[in-house]
Amino acid sequence: MKAELFDALMAYREAKSPVAMVTRLEGGEQALVSVDGTEGPLALTDQLVVEARTRMRDDRSGISTDGAHFVHVHNPPLRMIVVGAVHISQMLAPMAALAGYAVTIVDPRASFATEDRFPGVDLSDDWPDEALEALKPDSRTAIVTLTHDPKLDDPALQVALKSDAFYIACLGSKRTHARRLERLREDGFSDRDFARLHGPAGLDIGAVSPAEIAISVLAEMTAVKHGAEPLKAAA
Repeated sequence: MKAELFDALMAYREAKSPVAMVTRLEGGEQALVSVDGTEGPLALTDQLVVEARTRMRDDRSGISTDGAHFVHVHNPPLRMIVVGAVHISQMLAPMAALAGYAVTIVDPRASFATEDRFPGVDLSDDWPDEALEALKPDSRTAIVTLTHDPKLDDPALQVALKSDAFYIACLGSKRTHARRLERLREDGFSDRDFARLHGPAGLDIGAVSPAEIAISVLAEMTAVKHGAEPLKAAA
């Protein structure tokens, strides 16, 4: 690997930005593929760039479909930030961990966010906007607000919508979500921002219990991560 390319790879990793190293199997020439560009001496076809980005999205290194290149994916860890140490969070946190996410529960209410209720989960009792600012959500981060309390959910969403988080979801009915959008609009957000919000959170699978709702949220999050077309969100 050329020194310049190695330095660029390290810069992407330090910035926690997804990147893939594409190596020609015969000859060893290399290039980097990022979310919005390429660099390096290896000439890449449009098809190979698309494949590399698909592999980045899916966390899947391997031989390219043309059989002539190896695509090595370097992704930062998947993270999920949940605002609200509620019953659904108790179900969602271990499910997301099994799916490969590092989970953080944010709730300033100390009696809710306890080790007893969330064993082995990172907990933050900071105010949600302060917690998210410190956690610096990136393109590998999902953010879910579950408190039903605008004083907690809205500040978190204001930070989330300014971040690169790939999935932002809010629990609540359609009426609750409409009121939420009105408040966010008053704070300067637009329809373009709202297009990133999944609300009500979760796929419409008829979920009722906290565990079922957690499944619906994780399913929708997975669909968004892989570029699938999610079904209509649950009411």
